[in-house]
Amino acid sequence: MVLIRWYGHSCFEISRPEMCIVTDPHDGASVGLPAPATMADIVLESHGHHDHLTGEQLVSKGWAKTKVLRSFRGEKKIKGIAIKGIRTFHDEFYGAKRGENTVYTFTVDGITFCHLGDLGHVLTDEQAVEMGSVNILFVPVGGTYTIDSAGASKVVEKIKPNIAIGMHYKVHGLTMPIASVDDFIRGKKDVKVLESSKFEIKKNQLPAPTRIIVFRPPTG
Repeated sequence: MVLIRWYGHSCFEISRPEMCIVTDPHDGASVGLPAPATMADIVLESHGHHDHLTGEQLVSKGWAKTKVLRSFRGEKKIKGIAIKGIRTFHDEFYGAKRGENTVYTFTVDGITFCHLGDLGHVLTDEQAVEMGSVNILFVPVGGTYTIDSAGASKVVEKIKPNIAIGMHYKVHGLTMPIASVDDFIRGKKDVKVLESSKFEIKKNQLPAPTRIIVFRPPTG
């Protein structure tokens, strides 16, 4: 059983007993949200902007116990978790406006996750092939700094995950000028809006492609 918990923006906890992965940890205060409340064994940071890494120390167990990957490219295994970092861009101009971005894939208890970070363009066919088969996709939808709802929909259609989870969109308190999740889910057939900021899942519970899950925003 794998727990997925959203701490707002692009910060997620993906955990099982004795293993916790945290993606793009913010510090709460600088983005207007509650700070993440967990301790990570592995931290994955997609790029160097403050809203994706200022919470690194908050979720760290310490230098010797938490492994941090910052804009990592390539493949490695950390504490039994196979992780791949794929080069993408933070904009539609090959990084000329906002720099590069790392897409991470990793597998926990047989479930393959993909966190798109601040992806600023629709994935190419080559990038999609490099990612491989994805069960759960974390996709930015808020526009301005990332792909918008239309771009996110194209990415989901290209990847065809079992579950797509929107991120990096406007919620109460967030100080960034981005759009809500509403346009992304409008007109979609299989959308599940949770009354919580977390849920648990096993591999044999994965739906047929593709269900969209929307979390209730975390509260302090």
